[in-house]
Amino acid sequence: MDTSVDQDLITRPGLNLGRVITSKKIWDAVKGVKRIRRSHRQIRTENVFRRTLIIVALAMIVLVLGIMVTLAWQSIPSIKSVGLSYLWGQTWDPVRDIYGAYPFLIGTLLTSFLALIISIPFSFAVGIFLGEYYPNGWLPNLLKNTVELIAAVPSVIYGFWGLAVLVPIVRSFESGIGISPVGLGIFTSSLILAVMIIPYAASITRSMVNMVPSTLKEAAYGLGATRWEVIRSVILPYTKSGLFAGVLLSLGRALGETMAVTMVIGNTSLIPKSIFSPGNTMASVIANEFTEADHPQYLSALIELGLVLFCVTVVINMIGKRLVSKFTN
Repeated sequence: MDTSVDQDLITRPGLNLGRVITSKKIWDAVKGVKRIRRSHRQIRTENVFRRTLIIVALAMIVLVLGIMVTLAWQSIPSIKSVGLSYLWGQTWDPVRDIYGAYPFLIGTLLTSFLALIISIPFSFAVGIFLGEYYPNGWLPNLLKNTVELIAAVPSVIYGFWGLAVLVPIVRSFESGIGISPVGLGIFTSSLILAVMIIPYAASITRSMVNMVPSTLKEAAYGLGATRWEVIRSVILPYTKSGLFAGVLLSLGRALGETMAVTMVIGNTSLIPKSIFSPGNTMASVIANEFTEADHPQYLSALIELGLVLFCVTVVINMIGKRLVSKFTN
């Protein structure tokens, strides 16, 4: 509150300034001082909180850089021995000290992107159903809890489930289309990954749909739009940045998955000829062979494989962030 005195009263000759300031203005001045003191405390608290956030952010950056430097340092023997041919070498033979990561790189990208393609329709459908059609009620709550439970199940359980359920189904499907009925391979691991990553994109989709202002949807309904037209023309454009973020989160989860994929992918060091062929991923190779690395060159090659996986994840996320920024703008 303004506690200043009218300038005409102050400059009037013979006027005592103390008689001009009334008790009300004195009280207002005292309250203003208290308000200023409270604001100073708030400012100090805000500064402490901001500095804490900066420290935490810098700590995360240092952590990520530390992981990358550690992997790079431990990979130096393999890098000196094999060189850049490590990335496109097609043979992985630890007995003869021949290391080529190309089959595992292809297997990782195939399983992850195929799982992403399979999961996106289900993720968006579940998110839109829970966020727009039935946000409340026992059925939406049951479905939401089920989706969250899917994310909480350990990956090794998915591996056992895949061996017991998915592999026979895929084997029968392969027999029906004239393919050698193996059951283990890229396609089976992609199905398991798709089930595992659905909750991530579905949860973000539901949250983004709930954040759409009701005024926008009501305006569209007032113009005669149907429910599908509102979803297509209002909700999806408004939430596209969040939807891309959910897709990126799902892709990152798929790239790093290990146990479930290891149990059903077939674990061969050959380049897969089709999505039904057995293969291997970088994470599954590390999980299978790390304890078997009996000499430094072999161990360094596996660590370099982890470095390649780390770099692939970073590059894909950077590309995804770029796409999110482009579509948002």
